[in-house]
Amino acid sequence: MLDSVLPNKHLTNEQQDVFNEILDFINDNLKSNTKGLFQLNGDAGTGKSVILTQLFLNIERDAKQNSTNNYFLVNHPELLKVYQDNAGDFAELRKNRFLRPTTFINRMNKEHKIADVVVIDEAHLLLSEADRYNNFEQHNQLEEIIKLAKVVIIVYDERQVLKLKSYWSQYVIDNLVKRFNLKYKLETLRVQMRMQAPRSVINWINDLTKELKLDPVTSSNSEFLDNSSSNYKFRIYQDAEKMYQQLRRDNEKYQKSRIVATADYPSTLDGKKHYVNEGGFHLPWDQYNYDRVTWAQKDSTIDEIGSIYTVQGFDLNYVAVIIGPSIEYAGDGHIRINIGSYEDQEAFKKRHENDIDNIDAAKEAIILNSINVLMKRGIKGVYIYFHDAKIYDYLRES
Repeated sequence: MLDSVLPNKHLTNEQQDVFNEILDFINDNLKSNTKGLFQLNGDAGTGKSVILTQLFLNIERDAKQNSTNNYFLVNHPELLKVYQDNAGDFAELRKNRFLRPTTFINRMNKEHKIADVVVIDEAHLLLSEADRYNNFEQHNQLEEIIKLAKVVIIVYDERQVLKLKSYWSQYVIDNLVKRFNLKYKLETLRVQMRMQAPRSVINWINDLTKELKLDPVTSSNSEFLDNSSSNYKFRIYQDAEKMYQQLRRDNEKYQKSRIVATADYPSTLDGKKHYVNEGGFHLPWDQYNYDRVTWAQKDSTIDEIGSIYTVQGFDLNYVAVIIGPSIEYAGDGHIRINIGSYEDQEAFKKRHENDIDNIDAAKEAIILNSINVLMKRGIKGVYIYFHDAKIYDYLRES
């Protein structure tokens, strides 16, 4: 099971305060028969899912007594497997209450039912445009869920939006609150719980993915630049294969260590293997996972490269990240984004450009979001390789 979404994991003081606040919000709205939306913000690794899982367990424990009809939604097939598997270990939880958003919307509309409480993990993955491929005919999934529930609880991080068809901004949420006259509350988690990293490492990743800025690191030897001032390993590698071999050693010792890459290398769902090549490094992308066991938990996937869609929401002990050709050195200690080199064109499809003020800026944000998510998977360490050697050269000299 995935520790970060276990319903009985200990909450920190910050998390417990938010948990109590959400529970009071739910009870108040159900008693007063008012529609409500509670939004929980927080960066990757701040423990949003931990709160949601415990919240849903608490709600379902009381469901038989108060006759409430509740659902837990997540638009991520790998995470959904974990939630459904975890449900089997708790008598209060029912697997059929953990659904994809489209399944919930279509089922409730067909049965003409309204849910009491709907909890949505990774709400930044909800569709904000019709997607017939995924059987979603309406315009906005959050809007449809609000119509079908008395109280909606969402966790949201605009820096984890990965596709234009699920492109969200706070403005969209605020608009829904006004349109439906919702009782609304917003809280933000700020303490990083996944990464056992010093603040300097978090700042380095944030500066890169927010400001496109390359902060200096300390040179340790010719193989990598190392800023491991604590037990957390933060390394920039010049050689992707050497980075991968170190990751394999970490995996033998600690397990749950995987290599991932930005979507800058061709891959299609045609049943064939597609490879990422960087110098002497040669490894295939992950394959579509039909198993109940998630990709991140399978021993064999140490020999594959994970994608943003595979690992988002998951904890790894060590993560090695290949940053591909879409990230280039711009000079003066900064990077620039080459949208044309990003191979995941599906991420840029199915969006009416007049819905977004600056479509290129939105695409750049999606690429930076993917890097932010990938780099924040590792509990014990993160290793990074840049396709553009000028980035490593700058860091070595700075």
